[in-house]
Amino acid sequence: MLGTVRSDNWRRAFRVELRAEAIGLAFRGWPVLPGTYPVAGHWAGRDGVEDTGPVPVHADWRDRIGTKADQVATWWTGQPYSLLLATGHGLDAIEVGDDLGRRAARALRAVGLPVPIIATPEHRWYFLTRTEHGLTPELAANPDITLHGDGAWITLPPSPYQHGVVHWRVKPEVCGWQIPSTDLVQDAILDAVHDTPTRHLVATAGD
Repeated sequence: MLGTVRSDNWRRAFRVELRAEAIGLAFRGWPVLPGTYPVAGHWAGRDGVEDTGPVPVHADWRDRIGTKADQVATWWTGQPYSLLLATGHGLDAIEVGDDLGRRAARALRAVGLPVPIIATPEHRWYFLTRTEHGLTPELAANPDITLHGDGAWITLPPSPYQHGVVHWRVKPEVCGWQIPSTDLVQDAILDAVHDTPTRHLVATAGD
């Protein structure tokens, strides 16, 4: 009984926090969506869907991209849905492993160019960029690097996972809510791959 009460309180607290974050991001024009959430070892919130991570709750999620903040608020009135960002609509995300992510973040800090970065409990980092073009051939060939663009989504903080919570490594406020070009982020990742921080970034920053 006590465990059930604690579980209900936990879900209620997360729902309030996730709803507030969703509303704030929607006001800024971010294409946010509700996603499934972890309960007792599986992902709940959408019937007939089995997955290893959050997926959109609504089957017609593509048609809901760009929904206004007041309507977005109603999506989190009943359940602690995960907070998803539909990529390819002004915002993309480049996913890397945590080791590569740390090195790329250091390269960006070294030249004073912080960018919004998300980390998951599964040791994956997401660098947010503007929607522009695909990965360079070298990055696209690297199995540790994935571009999330049109038709995809990523999970935003503070969404819970089975063993932890998605969190910001660098919050958008630190960057003044300015989303970097994909070239800037790809150059940082490329420098991290070759372990030569600032080689490409100095040139990019000077363009």
